[in-house]
Amino acid sequence: MCEVTTVGLDLAKRVFQVHGADAKGRPVLQKQLRREEVLSFFAKLPPCVMGR
Repeated sequence: MCEVTTVGLDLAKRVFQVHGADAKGRPVLQKQLRREEVLSFFAKLPPCVMGR
């Protein structure tokens, strides 16, 4: 899998949608996270640009 350089996060009350793209803008990550999973998920990602 390519390295995620940009991440978008759709905020919600319980389930968040995460989308990641590589340096060329190609989608490389789509995931749903529960509120309690968000912090541990982002702690494992390399430094990247974040949008919400």
